[in-house]
Amino acid sequence: MDFFDSQLFTLVIIPLLICLARVVDVTIGTLRIIFISKGLKHLAPVMGFFEVIIWLIAIGQIMQNLSNWVNYIAYGTGFAIGNYVGIMIEQKISLGYVLVRIITRRSAKNLIRWLENSGRKFTIVDARSDWGLVNIIYMPLKRKEVREVVAKVKAFNPHAFYTVEDVRAVSGSTFKDDFVPPSKKNVWQSVVPLMKKK
Repeated sequence: MDFFDSQLFTLVIIPLLICLARVVDVTIGTLRIIFISKGLKHLAPVMGFFEVIIWLIAIGQIMQNLSNWVNYIAYGTGFAIGNYVGIMIEQKISLGYVLVRIITRRSAKNLIRWLENSGRKFTIVDARSDWGLVNIIYMPLKRKEVREVVAKVKAFNPHAFYTVEDVRAVSGSTFKDDFVPPSKKNVWQSVVPLMKKK
């Protein structure tokens, strides 16, 4: 008996291939949507091309074997696994930027000192809430840095309230050492503030 006509091929091999194809194409699709949301417009179309090709292969096998209910299970299983794998991969590569907002009632001096020593850019604002006087720290970060910063926030200010929000873009100077040190400012940069004070 021909292997391609056997029950093993029909009930095991084809469903496994369909499931694998779905895992791959849904993983690519999940990453593509995430990349679009982060503004990576050049990478998304390339991923979309491969996603559709693989999907056509999988759906083609389904259409050729409509009477085989195992294929439907394999198709759905692959879709579910593909979503999970895509999200896990995106979390591992940690693309893009986030804005971390920290609100603390306790003095944030130790946290601020650590942020300064680590070279991170941040803005601190004195504010009032229903808790009373608070400090608000705004900090743009690369996503891969979030875990370290949050761990430090919890260490220095265990009861601080913080949020992490996705950001599509940040100004280039935020993550580059292109701020002009005071010693290297030209004369005009020093004169302008004095003129404004007058």
